[in-house]
Amino acid sequence: MKKIVFILFTLFVSINIYGQRRRNLNAPPVTSRAPTENDIAKRQREIDERKDEYVANFLKTLEADDFQKEILKQYIDSFYQEKIVIFKGKYSHRDERKKALETLKGLHFVEVKALMSDADIVKLTDFVDGKFDDQVEPEDKKKKKKRRKKKKKDDEKSDEN
Repeated sequence: MKKIVFILFTLFVSINIYGQRRRNLNAPPVTSRAPTENDIAKRQREIDERKDEYVANFLKTLEADDFQKEILKQYIDSFYQEKIVIFKGKYSHRDERKKALETLKGLHFVEVKALMSDADIVKLTDFVDGKFDDQVEPEDKKKKKKRRKKKKKDDEKSDEN
């Protein structure tokens, strides 16, 4: 009798474990509704905010003055708008789209390159190619984190007293 109960219990547990493993955890969750206009607008705002933050972080790394940075920011914004137009356009083959993107990269920043130094031009080409690392924190954020850590340590010391 004990063996039968043990076997049934083991069988029950193994079936549950097998059923849980069959789910694909890497698959996107299945939603029962299509995104609403508010969801789409919210997502677009988040994308625009992230793009502005990304461009601002890039501009901080340049050695240009504020006027040159503002002009470059406008060129970058128009570059991304034209890039979106290319991606939404219909091409018969992906090579045509790739060629259009290469032409856009080559010709869009020609006027700006005359205003900037060689080091900034190299940074700009890396930025356009997607090689700019946005995860490197500016010095201001590092200082804020250090201050917060010190404050937490001070708070812990005062709690002990």
